[in-house]
Amino acid sequence: MSEPRTTAGHGWPFDPSRRREDHGFFGPGSPTWKVWTHPTALLGFQRAVTLEHFDPFLTAAVADARGIYLDPRGRLDGTLSYFLIVAVGDTRSAIETSELLMRVHAKATGIEPISGRRYSANNPDSQLWIHVTGWHSVLKCYEMFGPGPLTEVEETQYWADCAVAAELQTCRAADVPRSRAEVHEYFDAVRSRLCVSESALEGMHYLLRTRAGKGRLALWAMSRAMAPATIATLPKWMRELGGFDQPVLVDRAVTPFARAAVRATSTPRVELAVIRRLLPMTHSVLDQHFNGAPPERAETLTPAAARELPGARSGGRQRGLAGRPG
Repeated sequence: MSEPRTTAGHGWPFDPSRRREDHGFFGPGSPTWKVWTHPTALLGFQRAVTLEHFDPFLTAAVADARGIYLDPRGRLDGTLSYFLIVAVGDTRSAIETSELLMRVHAKATGIEPISGRRYSANNPDSQLWIHVTGWHSVLKCYEMFGPGPLTEVEETQYWADCAVAAELQTCRAADVPRSRAEVHEYFDAVRSRLCVSESALEGMHYLLRTRAGKGRLALWAMSRAMAPATIATLPKWMRELGGFDQPVLVDRAVTPFARAAVRATSTPRVELAVIRRLLPMTHSVLDQHFNGAPPERAETLTPAAARELPGARSGGRQRGLAGRPG
């Protein structure tokens, strides 16, 4: 296998010039491919990374690393490209990228200042919060600003796919929601441990409206353009707790504008053009998905089967430390 190409400073074991080996975990026609490759995923991603800061342990990890402030474009590109590799990449890329991410996260530990307890970026509870908010947020924005709700069959499959993707993180399988109702039950169950701090507020507001700086003009503009629509998708209590609430009139006014912008970017050519310079690694993943050659094998695999591919384990782990994602 060819050596991984580093894009935007990331060392993901993903080579866009390598022909895909298979259709990944979900494959053509899956609701996961449809939802995660739609332009609304950008709004869903902004929503998800904002919500992550309601978990005090994730907030502490982000605040200690300072990565989103030092290299916001690189960190956001690395995170979104990871989700996309799992959703639409071939299984080898997904397994190797997830293993690299866990090795990097294993070093991200420290003390959460509010509770005085130790945090770990690989903690199963924090990983589950990242995973569920990501998959829920992307679907929420697809429904509000894109084509609308999935069919009942598609939604059932989408949440089944979500559980499959969770196998690539440290989430406990029994804890992963497998329906919209279970997602709502999960949010109700974790609400009592969600909170904000000065660091959480800083992170949320920075991700909604990234400050200007060298090389950040496009991110500064896009984050501000998306923020009102992203906020409109959130429940009132989250908006108030996060200090970024907006009037209902703004919600109503921004929705048709967001839908129009989404329609204008809903072809692969335009979508790729929008993100080419802003999110280069994400662009590489999507470009391969839309324009790459058909995979060597027209099949999907489970994560367990993908881990047994020849060289999958050693390849990901030996090459993974060459660069650092996100």
